Amino acid sequence: MTTPAHSTVRELVLQTLSSNEQTGLSASQVTAARAQFGWNELAAAVAEPAWKRFLAQFRDVVVWILMIAAVISGAMSEWTDTAAILAIVLLNALLGFFQEEKAEQALAALQSLAAPTAKVIRDGKLVSIPARELVPGDLLEIEAGDNVPADLRLLTAFSVRVQEASLTGESLPVEKVAELLLPESTPLADRRNMTYMSTVLANGQGRGVVVATGMRTEIGRIAGMLQAYEREPTPLQRQLVGVGRAMVLVCLALVGVIFFLGVLHGNSWLEALLSSVSLAVAAVPEGLPAVVTTTLALGLQRMARRNALVRKLPSVETLGCVSVICSDKTGTLTRNEMTVRELLAGGVHYRVTGSGYAPQGEFFMIASGREPSVDLTDDQDAQVALRVAAYCNHAQVQPGKAEGTWNVIGDPTEGALIVLAMKGALTSRERKPQVVQELPFDSDRKAMSVLLEEDSSRRVQYTKGAPEGILAGCVTERRDNQVVALTDERRREIIQANVEMASRALRVLALASRDDAGTEPTIDEQSLTFVGLVGMIDPPREEVKQAVVRCRMAGIRPVMITGDHPATACAIARELGIASASDHIVTGQDLDAMSDDELAANVEQIAVYARVAPEHKLRVVRAWKSRGEIVAMTGDGVNDAPAVKAADIGIAMGVSGTDVTREAAAMVLMDDNFASIVNAVEEGRAIYDNIQKFLIFLLSCNAGELMLMLFASLLGWPIPLLPVQLLWINLVTDGLPALALAMEPPEPDLMRRRPRRSNESMLSWSLGGVVIGQGLLLAAVGLAAFWFGYDQESDLDQARTMTFCVVVYGELFRALAARSRIWTFWQLGPWTNPYVFAAVAISALLQISIITVPFARPIFAATGHTSWEWFVLSALALTPVTVIESVKLGRQFFGRSDSSDSTGASP
Repeated sequence: MTTPAHSTVRELVLQTLSSNEQTGLSASQVTAARAQFGWNELAAAVAEPAWKRFLAQFRDVVVWILMIAAVISGAMSEWTDTAAILAIVLLNALLGFFQEEKAEQALAALQSLAAPTAKVIRDGKLVSIPARELVPGDLLEIEAGDNVPADLRLLTAFSVRVQEASLTGESLPVEKVAELLLPESTPLADRRNMTYMSTVLANGQGRGVVVATGMRTEIGRIAGMLQAYEREPTPLQRQLVGVGRAMVLVCLALVGVIFFLGVLHGNSWLEALLSSVSLAVAAVPEGLPAVVTTTLALGLQRMARRNALVRKLPSVETLGCVSVICSDKTGTLTRNEMTVRELLAGGVHYRVTGSGYAPQGEFFMIASGREPSVDLTDDQDAQVALRVAAYCNHAQVQPGKAEGTWNVIGDPTEGALIVLAMKGALTSRERKPQVVQELPFDSDRKAMSVLLEEDSSRRVQYTKGAPEGILAGCVTERRDNQVVALTDERRREIIQANVEMASRALRVLALASRDDAGTEPTIDEQSLTFVGLVGMIDPPREEVKQAVVRCRMAGIRPVMITGDHPATACAIARELGIASASDHIVTGQDLDAMSDDELAANVEQIAVYARVAPEHKLRVVRAWKSRGEIVAMTGDGVNDAPAVKAADIGIAMGVSGTDVTREAAAMVLMDDNFASIVNAVEEGRAIYDNIQKFLIFLLSCNAGELMLMLFASLLGWPIPLLPVQLLWINLVTDGLPALALAMEPPEPDLMRRRPRRSNESMLSWSLGGVVIGQGLLLAAVGLAAFWFGYDQESDLDQARTMTFCVVVYGELFRALAARSRIWTFWQLGPWTNPYVFAAVAISALLQISIITVPFARPIFAATGHTSWEWFVLSALALTPVTVIESVKLGRQFFGRSDSSDSTGASP
């Protein structure tokens, strides 16, 4: 259709689709329509072959360096080194491949949302067919409880209300009216003459004509957006690429210099090449990719224990630099469970506690402040109000499968009224009188009435609905446990109470009764007795307010993006602390009037977006990203999926969320607790911090080895370390100690730091200085050890063994100081990370074994040590860690420690 169905009269819609309002489509028309439009199903994304996903694991620059090193080692017959490097590369690729094997299943989940069958009129007969067989022009019959199988233009609608929260974010069922004709620009959430695929009828019945199927439906458009959007590299991936490139340049330059100096000092070019290539292999931290992967995997496990399930390894660290959280309201910040918060009955205004559908709560008189709770059991006025709430009602409240949970079957608003009655001690629905007559809710009256038979001689009418209409039909009210005339003054007071409740974003319903209904089965919505007002809302989760405070302490900006009404969104946002009185609130229509550049320029002043469509959420996410922010998007509904996937990290709700959003997200909250996001942010920051720690540790180790070899060449000394010794040093220092640093718990001030910028280098100039400084310390003690051993006995093997041991033990002791760039080893506590002790002890024992075990000595050209040599060796090995820890203490003493800087460092 060229003109949107919601803005086209029903007759023209049917004519355009060649359908008949009575008989529907014929068999031949169905065949022709299917040839044109295809099946009513969502197109599946073309799956990338497993071999391509596996090869993608080899894209990292560091992996390329290792592959080149393996080839060179093999060319020089160093087969042990070649095998070790290739094994590390393969292990890293396999870990990444299997972690991502279950990714990208959003479209398959979307397909599961489609209704499996549909009641359709074809050739004048009502038949049930698989939903995938529907075509545009089909006539559908729908009723309460049905999943809508395609996009429909309603032809008739009797008390139809549709639950559209999963598509639009609207927490309340939306009333549908077939006769409406709406402007073309009407937002999706306000198209009341349409129903859409994946939504559910909460009430009523109707008939509609199919106007869109498959990928042409609104849910299909979301599927198309999911297909079209590709993930960008995470900050860690970008940083590792940069580090890898820098390593290539530095290694090539230094190795070239050492080769040139070797030839210059009279070595054969083959000997010089052997030393240079061995140094190149040693200079590349072979364990870096595996340690990074393992660190991310360990972080994933820790997050899972804190109810955050991460679906892709690199996304673990992305949380650490999140600076903006764009959150959907319904089901994420709120419970998606309507709750009555205020009750006005008998002239008394009560505050009602409790949240969600759990029937636990108390009643407090608002006028009396903090007085004890009130028992409504003997309050006749309140009991009548509770009876109207419970009996003018079709919903049911039942215990859920999980302990302590409750579910509503039917309309959420009516469920909230039943929960109210249960809190007020009207707990037995079995005593509900027999319904003699019912006048269902409709949009004209905005009311629902039931006539109940209390006993054989008495019938009573209960009515609920919009306060204006109900109050207009009332002539009396219940007050002080009796029925009295409703005066004009009292009418004004009730209207004012309604206005005040509505100003707090409460949805207000009026309750009324008629006790003199007699025995005639008729409903009369005039001459009513006003019983009370109830104000309800989809309440915020109790833990979210504190979580928002923690976000702000961590420098993270929370933003609400919802399809709900602006007043409701504003009230919830201000209650949670997301928005202040000065923050702007923008609607979807406002966004339509703004260009992308205008939105990006003003996005920092906007705290709440209301009445938005999926494409609006995408625009907001992209606007924040255009300003260099790292954006997280949380959500639970289908409507959130594209923005969740487009964000730097998408966060879905695991319990209440749809399969679509869970599969599109990078992380799933298993307890639907917004507070778990803050815990995940802490873990993400700790992971990045730990990666930075062991990166500095590994690079400074290798830098020390490079400078040791370089300075020895400049001095004209023999090579202080043999190739096999260099590779062993990398094995014992790049392996267990680096892994132990990956398990370091978060530092005390981690959540008081500002988020790092996305363009911030993992290895900044200051941290590069740390690497060089610590490398110089290591090179200095290595040179001292070589000089001491060679000068004392002129034994080259003895000198190399001294240098070999000093470098290994010096790096192992330095691992204890690498736990923090700010705090000393003793300030952190020796046992807060026992893995470091274990790693240092095991690595030290391995080093001792190759020096003391006779058959191992020849392999490494090692000799034994005298007691004096052990003393000198120990003193030299302890020198770097002593200097590093002393500098930390000096900075703290002179007030120069910068614990608020995520890149703070000490040499």
